[in-house]
This record gives sequence, C-alpha cells and structure tokens, in this order.
Amino acid sequence: MAVVGRRGGSAFSSAVRSFFSYRIFVSAMFTLLFFATASVLFSSNPAHLSDHNSELQTTGRAYVHRTFLALKSDPLKTRLDLIHKQASDHIVLVNAYASYARKLKLEISKQLRTFDDMAQNFSDLGLKPTYRSTLFESDGPVDEEVLKQFEKEVKDKIKVARLLIAENKESYDNQLKIQKLKDTIFAVNELLIKAKKNGAFASLIAAKSTPKSLHCLAMRLMGERIASPEKYRDEKPKPEFEDPSLYHYAIFSDNVIAVSVVVNSAVKNAEEPWKHVFHVVTDKMHLAAMKVWFKMRPVGGGAFVEVKAVEEFTFLNSTYVPVLRQLESAKLQKLYLDNKAENETTDAQNTKSENTKHLSMLNHLKFYLPEMYPKLHKILFLDDDVVVQKDLTALWRVDLDGKVNGAVETCFGSFHRYAQYLNFSHPAIKDKFNPKACAWAFGMNIFDLDAWRRERLTDQYHYWQDLNEDQTLWKVGTLPPGLMTFYSTTKSLDKAWHVLGLGYNPSISMDEINKAAVIHFNGDMKPWLDIAMNQFKNLWTKYVDSEMEFVQMCNFGL
Repeated sequence: MAVVGRRGGSAFSSAVRSFFSYRIFVSAMFTLLFFATASVLFSSNPAHLSDHNSELQTTGRAYVHRTFLALKSDPLKTRLDLIHKQASDHIVLVNAYASYARKLKLEISKQLRTFDDMAQNFSDLGLKPTYRSTLFESDGPVDEEVLKQFEKEVKDKIKVARLLIAENKESYDNQLKIQKLKDTIFAVNELLIKAKKNGAFASLIAAKSTPKSLHCLAMRLMGERIASPEKYRDEKPKPEFEDPSLYHYAIFSDNVIAVSVVVNSAVKNAEEPWKHVFHVVTDKMHLAAMKVWFKMRPVGGGAFVEVKAVEEFTFLNSTYVPVLRQLESAKLQKLYLDNKAENETTDAQNTKSENTKHLSMLNHLKFYLPEMYPKLHKILFLDDDVVVQKDLTALWRVDLDGKVNGAVETCFGSFHRYAQYLNFSHPAIKDKFNPKACAWAFGMNIFDLDAWRRERLTDQYHYWQDLNEDQTLWKVGTLPPGLMTFYSTTKSLDKAWHVLGLGYNPSISMDEINKAAVIHFNGDMKPWLDIAMNQFKNLWTKYVDSEMEFVQMCNFGL
C-alpha cells in the first residue's frame, strides 16, 4: 500500500510540474509576441515623413530594446511607454484625416494643412535632442523632470488634435453632412414659404388698393366737370345706341383709364370704326368723370360711346336681383367679410377671387344684358383689363349653333374643370353638372341675346344665386354662377380670339400674344399698377392717351 501511495504521489508531482512548465512557455510566447508588435508600431511613421524613416526606426528599436531590458528596474519607463503610445496613436489618427482630405481633393484647404502640421509636430516632438538623448537613446534611468515636460507637451498636442478633429469631423461624416443639408433645406424652404405668403399678401393689397394716379385722374375730371358744367351737359341718346345692325360692345367698370384703353384699342384696330358702339356702364360716383373723359377725348374714327350709371337701370333693384337682396342681408355680409378675412391670411392663389369688386353690382351686370339692351340681337362683352389687337367684327359672324355664349375654354389636363369652381359635395351640383366639364373665361364673350331670352337664362342665374345664399354651392365671384348658367349653352371659340394670364403668368410667349385678337390682364398684376409685369406692360400703355393733360399731371409712369 505504501508503494502504491509513493507512486501516486510521484505521478501527481510530475503532472503539476508539467502544467506550470506549459504556462511558463505560453506566457513567454505571448510576451515575445507583444514586444514584436510594439516594435512594429513604434517603428511606423507618417507617410509624409519619409525623409526621417530610417532615423525614426532606429530610435524606435532602441527604445523597445531599452524598455525590454529595464522595464522592471525603472517604473518611469512604463509611464514613458504609455505616453509614447498615445502620441503614436494620435499621429495615426491625424494622418488618417489628412489622407481622407486628400481623397476629397482638399489639398488647398486649411483643414489639410492643419492636419499635416499637427502630424509633423507630433513627430518632431520625439526628435527633439533633449527628449531623444534622455528618454529614447539613453540606457540609464529616465529623468523624471524631462519625462514630465515631455508628457506635458504630448498631452497639449493631443488636446489640440482632439479639438481639431471634433471641429472638422462633420466635414468627413457623410450622415452628419446629409442631415445638416436636410436641416438647411428645410429652414430655407420655411423662409421661402413665409416670403411667398408675405409677397402674395403685399401683392393682394396692391391689387385691391386704388393707385394715387387713378384717384387723381378721377378727381381732376370731376373738378373739370364742376368748373365748366355748361360744357358737359347730357345729350340725347343717339339712335345708333339701339341699332342692331351695328357692332355693340358692353364694358362695365369704374376705372376711367382702363375703359379708355379698351375703347381706344378696339377703335384703332377696327376696319370700320364708325360701325362700332360702346356701351359703358359705371357707378354713380364715377359717372361724371367717365363722361368728362369721353367729352374731352372723343373717340376717333366715328365710333360711338354711351356712358350710363348702373342706377339708371331701374329694374336692377333688390326685389328683382338676388345679389342686391343678399348684400342687404346682415348674414350674407358677415359671410363675405369672414371669408375675405380668412383668405387674406392664406395663399394668394385663393385670394384673387376675394377682390371686393365681386361685391359690386357692376360685376354682375353681365347677367342682365338682354334686359339692359332689349333691341339688340348680339353684343360683345369685354372686361376693363383687356386690350384689343385686331378687328373683332368676325365674332358677330361666328355660328354659335343656337347657343348663347361664345367663349374661349381654359381647361388643360385636370386644371380649370368645373370641380375646381363648384362644390360637388352638394347634391344640387352633383346631380346637375359634370365635374370634368371644361371651364371657360369671362372677359371676351360674344352673347346671342335672342337665344338668351329664348332659354330664359337670367331666370336660371337667379335660381342658382338664390340657392347659394349661404355660399354652400360656391364661395364668391361671378365665374361659378356663369359656368352653371351657361352650362351646355356655350360655344367654344378658337383660343387665338382671347389669350389670358398677362396679369399673373410671365411665361406666355410673345408669339401667342401677337397672334391674339384680345389679350387679357386677368390676375393681380394689372397693367396700371406698379406691380405689373414689365414685359407685358407696354402692350397696354401704347393705347393710353398720354397726351391728355390730366394723365400727364397724375403721373401714370408711362
């Protein structure tokens, strides 16, 4: 039994010795591997310091050799080793950013020069004679004061390097750059939207306001009427005003200069101007000014001009006209004003229909043409913001196929369809009209008054206007009720008869404009306003009577 015990103990001792011998062997191998790796790291240098490679490699090997021999004898050398490693790591990091800057072709940038200088400073620090001889090439003990000074300089440079990298990191971080770009785009877009709203609101104010020049002209014409009443006595109506064989025009406006341009342009481009009769209707406030103008500046070519006030058509009262009746209603007045205030704070795309002219009876007179001119068969309606460029007599010869209204359609694609003007959620609209039906424009319309009377379309207009007292069929304006009243009774005319958009669309081609018989400055940028588009303004100003003394005195800026 004793023999067996001795043998067992001997075997156990042998196993223990073998185990510790194996651990010592493994530790030795890892130690050698660590120093080999350290030797490679410490001997590596920045690419741009190739002139010093051999010298730095020698220094690195000497440093590793000295560290290996004296590691246990001098604890300061361990500290030096850590400092040296920190410096080497930051050299690699700075060189990496410098290399990336070169790839981005930033050779001339301040960042690249800064990174290169920083890497050079790190390398130069280890090559200083004091540090090199005392810390890296000496086999003796490390001088603690020199080490502290070296450590301080290394840490200062590391601090600067980290600050430099932090400041310029976003230049190399693609995700950060993308996010910053998105933030910038968003901020600029917000500013653009705000600027558009402010600009639209300013344009709306300019469009709705009466310019000083227009006010001045009306006042001077009124002054002339008061100063010389005998010169401006009313004349008896001329028989030509009711002669159906002549070419009759209807113009409803309180803008004296605008009406004069429409009449002047039509007469100058007419082949037989003595056959043209212009029926101008204004409000009572501007009646005298309008009459004085055409007395002082008679229309040439023998054309005729009749000027009347809307109040002279006595049948147009609140008993007969739904609009007048509704305007007397406090409820509707509130609806108009609330709707107007709401839209003035939103996009101007929706505000052009909120102009206060839509509250004026002048804007609704076109629905009463057969009763205003009972002896006429046809009449051409013109807005006050149009210019006539060609003879229009061919319009009276257009075959309307028994329809009432000859107009130019404005739809293209999905734009300017009935659905954009009417509330198709209302059953009365949904059951009667096609939402995809093409819209057309007021501004130049040839009306067959006989067909109008036969179809009793004024009664249709009254029906829809009464039904819309609460503004649930459409908001405001005269085009929506016009689309409803003349639905299926409108004849489409060639687009060359009437080109629209000169008051808001700068992209209309001059070729299209030159071919047009009538050009229309619909939109906020009227040609008599300062906000008019300069490329189109001369098309209007060339028909202004600039020799008229009051036009010169009122500074129209022609």
